[in-house]
Amino acid sequence: MYTRDNYAAAKAEIEKRRLDAISTADERNAELALESEEIRTIDKELSKTGLLLFKTACMGGDIEEIRRQNKELNLRRRAALVKLGYPEDYTEVHYTCKTCSDTGFAGTKMCTCLKQLLITKNIQSSGMGNLIDKQSFDNFDLGVFGKDGELRERMERNLKIARAFADGFARHHDNLLLIGTTGTGKTHVSTAIAKAVITQGFDVLYDSAQNIIDDFETDKFKSGYNRTESVSDKYLECDLLIIDDLGAEFVTQFSVSALYNLINTRQNKGLSTIISTNLSGSELAGKYEGRIYSRIIGADYTVLRFEGKDQRIAR
Repeated sequence: MYTRDNYAAAKAEIEKRRLDAISTADERNAELALESEEIRTIDKELSKTGLLLFKTACMGGDIEEIRRQNKELNLRRRAALVKLGYPEDYTEVHYTCKTCSDTGFAGTKMCTCLKQLLITKNIQSSGMGNLIDKQSFDNFDLGVFGKDGELRERMERNLKIARAFADGFARHHDNLLLIGTTGTGKTHVSTAIAKAVITQGFDVLYDSAQNIIDDFETDKFKSGYNRTESVSDKYLECDLLIIDDLGAEFVTQFSVSALYNLINTRQNKGLSTIISTNLSGSELAGKYEGRIYSRIIGADYTVLRFEGKDQRIAR
C-alpha cells in the first residue's frame, strides 16, 4: 500500500529523529561534564555500578544492592542538575515519539508516528500539491448548486457516490468517470477522494492525461544505451490513479495505445482509476476509438456528471 520510496523516506526521517535525540543528549552530557565536577564524579560512579550490575547479573549474583546504589546515584545526579539550573531530565534522550522511541515500531506493530509520516509522504508524492490541504468532502459547498432542483440533487448524488467510493476503497476496486465543464467541482471531488484514500494508507497518484502519456513516451523512446529507471511504471502500480483532463492531450496513435494499455492493465490488476474530463460522452466517443470509449463509458466505470456555472469565475 505504501510505495517503497515513500516507506524508505519515512523510515530515514524517523531514524534521523532518533539519532538527533541521542546526539543532543550526548552533547549535553559532554558539556555538563566540563561544567560540573560533581556531575563528572557521579557519572564515573554510575559507570562503575552499571558495569558491576551487568557482570553480577551474568554470574547469577544478587543485584539488589547494586540497583539501590545505582538508583541513589541517579537521584543525586538529578538533584545536581537542578542545582545548576537545568531540568532534572536535561541530559536524557528525548525522543520525538515516546511510544516507539523513534524506531517506528511499538513491539511488532507499526507505530502511529510512522503511519502518520507515511500518509504525509504519500500526500507529497501524489501530485496534488496543496490542493489536499484545501479541498475535502467537508468543505465541498453544495450551496452553490442551489437549495433544490435537479442540479442540486445530481450533485448530492455525486458527492454520496464519491464518499462511498473513498470509504469503501479497502474493500472494493471501483472506477469513476467525472464528466463536466471547468469549475463544476470535479477536481474538488477528486482531491477529497484522494485525501480520504491516502489517509487509509493507500498510494495515490494524480496527473494530467498529457503528462502521463509523456512519461510513457519517455520510456518508449529513450535510448537503450542510456536507460534509466522507468518513469511510467508508477501509473500501473499505484492503488488509485487519478487521470485529469482526459481529452486535452494531443491525440496520436501512440497516445491512444498508451491510454488503452494503462486503463486495461489497471483493470486487469484490479486497481482503481478515476478519470476526469471536460468532454461530454459524445465528444469522448468521437475522439477515442471504441475499445477505450467502451472501457470508460461501459460497465467498468461509474459515470458522475457535473453541471452548473464555473464556480472559479463566480467567486
